Amino acid sequence: MTTPPLTKSHTIGPSEPAILDLTLGDVLRRAASERPDQPALIASNTGSTWTFAELLSDAEAVARDLVERFEPASRIAIWAQNLPEWVIAEYAIALAGMVIVTVNPNLLEDEAAYVFNQSTSVGVIASTSYRGRNLMRIAEQLMERCPSIREVSSLNELTSVAQHARSSTTPLPEPDPGDLVMIQYTSGTTGFPKGASLHHRGIVTNALHSTLRNGSKPGDVIMGAMPLFHTGGSVLVVLAAGTRMLTTVIIEEFEPGHALDTIEKYGVNLGGGVPTMLIAMMEHPTFKDRDLSSLTTITSGGSTVPAALVERFEREVGAKLTIVFGQTEMSPVATMTRPDDGVDDKANSLGTALPHVEIKIVDPDGNTVPIGEPGEFCTSGYLNMLGYNDNPEATEETIDSDGWLHSGDICSMDERGYCYIVGRIKDMIIRGGENIYPKEIEEVLFRHPSVGEVAVIGLPDDKWGETVGAVIRPSPDASPSVAELRAWVREHLAPHKTPASWFTTNEFPLTGSGKIQKFVLVEMWNKNELESLE
Repeated sequence: MTTPPLTKSHTIGPSEPAILDLTLGDVLRRAASERPDQPALIASNTGSTWTFAELLSDAEAVARDLVERFEPASRIAIWAQNLPEWVIAEYAIALAGMVIVTVNPNLLEDEAAYVFNQSTSVGVIASTSYRGRNLMRIAEQLMERCPSIREVSSLNELTSVAQHARSSTTPLPEPDPGDLVMIQYTSGTTGFPKGASLHHRGIVTNALHSTLRNGSKPGDVIMGAMPLFHTGGSVLVVLAAGTRMLTTVIIEEFEPGHALDTIEKYGVNLGGGVPTMLIAMMEHPTFKDRDLSSLTTITSGGSTVPAALVERFEREVGAKLTIVFGQTEMSPVATMTRPDDGVDDKANSLGTALPHVEIKIVDPDGNTVPIGEPGEFCTSGYLNMLGYNDNPEATEETIDSDGWLHSGDICSMDERGYCYIVGRIKDMIIRGGENIYPKEIEEVLFRHPSVGEVAVIGLPDDKWGETVGAVIRPSPDASPSVAELRAWVREHLAPHKTPASWFTTNEFPLTGSGKIQKFVLVEMWNKNELESLE
């Protein structure tokens, strides 16, 4: 039966597979029961390995230790880089009926103190060694400024904790799938972070449905290169592996050469990364000599994925690329392309709704717009967060009275339900009363062979209100000029969309999850810290 074409930008994903009415603990117990001897977790740098049975044993032992020390529903922060013990801690905190608070290991003292205080974390499990910093010692020093923290412990010693606690008979609770289980602090591409409160059912279901759309099979090997403090790692890798019974190879810190080594050594089938990571791997000097034949699918998202990158990746890597779209507040995926989608759909669209996800595109008054017209992307369903932690005002601004979550993304939808990103409401540049969407200009510039990466920003201007600025990271060994780039844009876009100011950089300021921080670029421009492109 063919589905009639849509006339309004409103759709709902398939009704199958079902929503998982499971907790994180249920997921791990099921995997350990069905595939006890399958490797569940491998540390790429040491080769240390846990089977599903061993991972469950360690996680349950640590969970009992937590239950003996903290009250039910306590918030426990994990402040560390990608380590296998991070995964043990994720499952253990959930098994203990407590709440995981994820903390970016790059945060400085004031930033970390904000997260600890805002989340009212009572415990911190931290790394003792990350980029020359002992995060555990720093957390201990922050206890004076963070009155809720009662205890700081070492993530690196978690397996020892499990060994000592294995004989414990302390019963574990039975949390409800609708309970709060994780507080994820937004990356801060536009400023101060808010704590998105996620429930078991949302992140477990989203993880499974995302990996199923990728075509994953039980026993496949998935590379964990995305940060575990981000939903890209803790949900789309860890919980995808648990729900689909995949083997996870954890990369402690992304480095393109090591990622390529890992794919070859462990026969990686699935992986994920934001565009900056994919570009870094393809620009690595050994890329052309690598055997990447085990790869079947790589998933990208987190920021817009230029059409030229999709085409280049599939051509040069030989694997399928799928694009996910959503945000932390959506657990985190709302739409996704399929591996067998046509080139045009994979290069230009965000795919269609995941199962049970309802989507509409609305105008500023909240009315659903006709097909093809831009508006704000909104979601309803199991995937939506419970709200922002201890921030009812921000919650009310984001989730309306009918339960629709407003993303702040400007999108459109075609008659088949495929969605397309136009830009961010906050990113939109208004030049002389005309709306300009940076993504459109970035897509054009990224297709220029001399451009490795690009970010387009709005800059204040007395005459126009705002003008368009472009920050370019040149491709290796390339030296693009303003004249050729300006001519390139004028060839493809209307004159008013041509950047008036051009800058160059060797490295973009990124969030912990790899998104370009455009507000930092604007701050650098205000301080005359951006280098002009000649």
